Amino acid sequence: MTDEESKTAAENLAKRLRLLLDVAVAETGSEPTFAQIAAYLEERGTNLSRSRWTYMVNGHRYVQDLPLFDGLAAFFDVDPAFLAGAADADIPAKVSAQLDLVRAMRSAKVKTYAARTLGDISPGALQAISRFLDEEVSPESPEAHDRAGDGP
Repeated sequence: MTDEESKTAAENLAKRLRLLLDVAVAETGSEPTFAQIAAYLEERGTNLSRSRWTYMVNGHRYVQDLPLFDGLAAFFDVDPAFLAGAADADIPAKVSAQLDLVRAMRSAKVKTYAARTLGDISPGALQAISRFLDEEVSPESPEAHDRAGDGP
């Protein structure tokens, strides 16, 4: 693996980890702490140092540790292949649902902002803007996947 490939892999792993942390926040109301994650892994015979966790979640260094990926995948209740970045791994349903929710919330904020900013605009023009924004952030659109970091 070249340095550039390693850097890209590290950044992609960090994106997946941060996404899983965001999903955990949405599900439980708080982000899992390093101590909770490390304790969970330790119960399963895998050690995770704070520094290793930090460089993994920040994308500073690529890690290829399948037992660690298995433990983290179990903690976050996802397929280890997703966490490891396997090309054929599906995005977990709960992650996909969270991405859809974030897209919808962003679209709603933009629509609200457009309505306030444009002020005296015809209902037809506002509907056209809404349709455009809905299409732009549709989960099926390649652009939406690219922006979310989960492109082809």
